[in-house]
Amino acid sequence: MKLKSSLLNLLIPVLTIVVFDGCLTFHKISYVVKLTNPTEGTVALTAYDIRSTAKNTKDFEQDENNLFQYMLKSKQFLKDQKTQGKDILARKLFVEDGKLIGKGEYKFTEIKNVEGMKYEGGFHYLNLSLDDSVISTNGEIVKSKTFKRIMWDSTYTELKFTMLGNTFQSGGPFKSLAPYFNMKGKK
Repeated sequence: MKLKSSLLNLLIPVLTIVVFDGCLTFHKISYVVKLTNPTEGTVALTAYDIRSTAKNTKDFEQDENNLFQYMLKSKQFLKDQKTQGKDILARKLFVEDGKLIGKGEYKFTEIKNVEGMKYEGGFHYLNLSLDDSVISTNGEIVKSKTFKRIMWDSTYTELKFTMLGNTFQSGGPFKSLAPYFNMKGKK
């Protein structure tokens, strides 16, 4: 599974990756950053087709607990995210077309708390590794020899981008969490 650290950082606000022998992964993630001024605003994100890469029952149960109890329901998750500059406004999971979808929304007062985004010289930007796949954006993608960058000029009040996480076509187990949502997530 090729999931670079910059892409992992995109998922942390709602689906904090907890690495044991298993971990949570997703097909793609979409962000909508609504700015109230150049450095403050809210983020709405959606992670599509959330799965576990656990190789055994114990690790799968840990993934279930991390997702359905800690991330979805616990007050501790809210506290943990607040220390990272993310004031969680909403979080939910649901099944659509047989796939588990995660949605979240948070408020920020420093743009750097939105996955390391920056605002300089009238531009917002997000640096990514060359391996990260941007599916769509309303910004402009600029590539160098060492990284790629999504840029938006100061006329944008809504910054949008969608990233590919995992195609689920190669490597280890990718167990869907959708069937377990009704049993564990809705309690």
